[in-house]
Amino acid sequence: MLQNALQFSHTLLKEVITDYDHVVDATMGNGNDTLFLAEAVKPNGQVYAFDIQEQALLKTKQRLVEQGLAEQTKLIWDGHEHLANYLTENEPIKAAIFNLGYLPKSDKTIITLPTTTKQALDILLYHLTRKGRILIVSYYGHTGGEEELDMINKYCQKLPQEQYNILRYQFINQKNQPPILFCIEKK
Repeated sequence: MLQNALQFSHTLLKEVITDYDHVVDATMGNGNDTLFLAEAVKPNGQVYAFDIQEQALLKTKQRLVEQGLAEQTKLIWDGHEHLANYLTENEPIKAAIFNLGYLPKSDKTIITLPTTTKQALDILLYHLTRKGRILIVSYYGHTGGEEELDMINKYCQKLPQEQYNILRYQFINQKNQPPILFCIEKK
């Protein structure tokens, strides 16, 4: 059976992450990707997880502690556009993931934005290692979501094919705007 966008994003990450890598969860949310990444890089790697909502940090911290995965994870109460403030100048990042949209079961007016997402992608591309991957799961059925999806499409299409492979994965016969997955892989 075909995997949904979130499942396939984890499959694509598993292919490249080792237990020594530094990785980024650019949109922590309820901590699902943070937990996945922490498990993938333990015991030697490092996860940087970002969110602008305190409830995301609190829930994720609780889940990490319960699973014994807090040690290799830095939870950062800040927007992903400020990634450069938390990474060293030449710190290699092997992988990153975004879930664009809003925090489930919360204020649906607090959303990711095209401008800040683009800033974060620019920073991550600078730090991305060879054969590293950035996964972007775009939920676009909310106000502002179509604009962000359009930015992601254009951003990915402009990346030079000599340096990057770009994948777009989506179900085209499903109702209710199922998420679209993008994978940026550095050659």
